[in-house]
Amino acid sequence: MTEPVPLPTPLPEFSTAELLSRFTVQLGSQLSHVQRNGARRPMSSPTPGSDRPGSDRTASGPPPLIAVAHGSRHPGAVTAVQALLDRVRELRPGLDVRLGHIELNAPLLDHTLAGVDGDAVLVPLLLSRGYHVTHDLPAAALAAPHARVRIARPLGPHPLLVEALRDRLVEAGWRAEDGDSGAAGVVLAAAGSRDPASAADTRRTAALLGERLGGVPVVPAYASAAAPSVPAAVRALAARGRHHIAVASYFTAPGLFATRSAAAAPGPAAAPLGDHPAVARLVLHRYDQALAPAPHRTYTRELATA
Repeated sequence: MTEPVPLPTPLPEFSTAELLSRFTVQLGSQLSHVQRNGARRPMSSPTPGSDRPGSDRTASGPPPLIAVAHGSRHPGAVTAVQALLDRVRELRPGLDVRLGHIELNAPLLDHTLAGVDGDAVLVPLLLSRGYHVTHDLPAAALAAPHARVRIARPLGPHPLLVEALRDRLVEAGWRAEDGDSGAAGVVLAAAGSRDPASAADTRRTAALLGERLGGVPVVPAYASAAAPSVPAAVRALAARGRHHIAVASYFTAPGLFATRSAAAAPGPAAAPLGDHPAVARLVLHRYDQALAPAPHRTYTRELATA
């Protein structure tokens, strides 16, 4: 299991302004339990499991999990994400699971956050670090009027994603004996980003997938913003004598980039990760990580003005 790393990475020391803002948040949380006459508000019955160590629980239950999808004009994108979230709900009955999109699809993330009054956890359905994770999500969290938001890590890299990638390759026609032939190779097709951390995450996933496939070379490639492109990665593998080449789709849901990447495959082209059970388990794992005792940052309007 990869080492949990909060996003954005907290500094070991905090400024006086941030310490004051944190004190303000904690004081506000304590005052929320006090009525105007000074008496303490009555506590409701605890939810089963609400005393589990490391959970940021409220009287009404665990904080909602808000899955953050990128958004796509592809007609199957929202359907795929909803199917994934249905699996998440099946794995954790009673958990409030909501959806917000960064762009293109409803509901948009700011609309979803507008309906939150209290704690919430954003779980990016994104596969690596990048601008959306480091900038867009914190900005949306800070703009939420009544929410106290924690942001989980992006889904990747993680061994559960590798299992899902392998299964999708097998579904597309990849066979275990292909890896023993000495002529096989895989292109891991990802969206791409100008953020070096995003490329590092994708390279790590490619290395893990290569190990899972028994040492088959896996070359990361990108549909935009970074090199090599998927066709260029296919040519590079062919130049190394790898003529049985498959494309693994490192996308959460169908979209333009996934379609273009699949079209460049000379052999099996895997489907996006979609509602694979391992991805649903990983969504909950990231949610639980964000609630575990750790120096995660909680985003509130108070911090925005500190």
